[in-house]
Amino acid sequence: MELGDRALGLLLLLFSSTLFAYYTFWVIITPFVDTDHFVHNYFPAREYAIIIPGLAGAALISFVLVFVGVVMVKSRHAKPKAKTS
Repeated sequence: MELGDRALGLLLLLFSSTLFAYYTFWVIITPFVDTDHFVHNYFPAREYAIIIPGLAGAALISFVLVFVGVVMVKSRHAKPKAKTS
């Protein structure tokens, strides 16, 4: 199973490195390239460089908040009540 974990880790590292390089080139390099250059065919409009990470961040924060809320509600119901004798 260790080999599978290492392969998955390598795959995730390659994916995230590729995504980072693509985004960096899109945001930093393409503004300095002429608009009629063929490189612009491989990238969406620059407005999406802000919209996509913003929506992804909002979705991540929402997921974390919902997860914490669900855990808090479940832990409240799981507490044993004190006996009164």
